[in-house]
Amino acid sequence: MPRNLAKTLIYICQVDECRSIDIEKAADLRQPEVSIAMNELRDRGWVSKYDLKKKGKGRPVHVYTPTTSLKDILDEFEQEKMTEMNDIKTNITALRESIDTL
Repeated sequence: MPRNLAKTLIYICQVDECRSIDIEKAADLRQPEVSIAMNELRDRGWVSKYDLKKKGKGRPVHVYTPTTSLKDILDEFEQEKMTEMNDIKTNITALRESIDTL
């Protein structure tokens, strides 16, 4: 897991909800790094986002909440990596078999 994603994930799973600026400060990341990590977490369904409108003009503030426990996320991530390793092993075995028939 990329370092920035891991740092963001660890922080967000420790709070009920947070803003991007909270993650930046707590995880010692820059705004673009947080944005990329949050997009990945949202794509995986591990985090949800809602907008908090400010009074007057200006952009709304994005507020993030975890939707899955850290344990479940790690279990899912581990399973994903185990599947990738098994696929690689299968491909290597098939390659070896192809070489042996030459």
